[in-house]
Amino acid sequence: MTPTAKRMVTPVLLVGVDLGGDQFDGGLEELGLLAETAGLQPVARMTCKRKAPDAALFVGSGKADEIRTLAQMSGASEVLFDQALSPAQQRNLERHLELPVYDRTLLILEIFAQRARSHEGKLQVALAKLHYLSTRLVRRWSHLERQTGGIGARGGPGEKQIELDRRMIGESIKRTKDRLVKVKRQRSTQRRQRDRRETFNISLVGYTNAGKSTLFNSLVKADAYAADQLFATLDTTTRQLYLAQAGRSVSLSDTVGFIRDLPHGLVDAFAATLQEAVDADLLLHVVDASNPAFPEQMVQVWKVLREIGAADVPQLLVFNKLDALDPSQRPPTLVDQYDVEGIGTPRIFVSARSGEGLDLLRTALSDRVTQCDLRMPPALAPELPAHDT
Repeated sequence: MTPTAKRMVTPVLLVGVDLGGDQFDGGLEELGLLAETAGLQPVARMTCKRKAPDAALFVGSGKADEIRTLAQMSGASEVLFDQALSPAQQRNLERHLELPVYDRTLLILEIFAQRARSHEGKLQVALAKLHYLSTRLVRRWSHLERQTGGIGARGGPGEKQIELDRRMIGESIKRTKDRLVKVKRQRSTQRRQRDRRETFNISLVGYTNAGKSTLFNSLVKADAYAADQLFATLDTTTRQLYLAQAGRSVSLSDTVGFIRDLPHGLVDAFAATLQEAVDADLLLHVVDASNPAFPEQMVQVWKVLREIGAADVPQLLVFNKLDALDPSQRPPTLVDQYDVEGIGTPRIFVSARSGEGLDLLRTALSDRVTQCDLRMPPALAPELPAHDT
């Protein structure tokens, strides 16, 4: 392909099933963004409602026929579901639709595989994909007949191809885990060195595309990759942030963004990276204030924080993208408190792009650091309960 040649984009049909939960995305907006991030082109969308997934086809045979018709009419060459499919459901749908079928879990894994840059990030994604593939072996391919054993035609039945595949994946999982253990040791050593220097550690967390990397760059004058897309950055980046009012530097880390229904395999695989959030003295929970769904996105972030054991780390809410708000939606003050399960949590409105509110954020961080040094409660209290140290 020449440099000027256009990249072929795969047309996909998006399918969402409303199972009665409160997290259903009726417009499939997020799935569409995920598809575009992965280099796919949504050409049609279909949603339906069911009380429970169909065991065989997830959507039932009638709706599966409608999906096949719409795919033919729209020219879609693949079908993408917004929910996780079982191996049997995926296999049955592919046979029924006569098209490749993928689910949200695999899509997120593929995006992570494309975006991982560091050695650690690549290992983590590889491990998550191996775990995912290990559940898709049963009767997935047509070459699973038993291989002939022995010499010539006298050999026994031998070993099934599926058993060979399972063993190879199992060995790959073991090798990848061993390599990640070494990386985790290195990160632990780095954290211990920071602890010996009595560094105050701050981690940025938040829903994907909330603007964490842009805020990180604005605060520390770094050049970490930032873009208006989902999962623009996956690898943890740590820099020193000097706070003039506190008269000292702190450690600031930018972590991977969270998302609804983040595959558990990814949460487990990224444990080493997310450990930065667990060990932090303060979490800056970055929220896209311009997104109408920000309350639901915050819930998803708290859910992941609970899963990784970081729910009790003190938080400061940073409502970003102030510049994207309509003038009628601008808050009367840039510093207030946001109710979290009956607890008033400090909140600051900022625009990482224009710089508005960043001075207030630096002041709040300086206050936290100073009061931590003096072993006094934060001036911006009340806050979420801190973990024991």
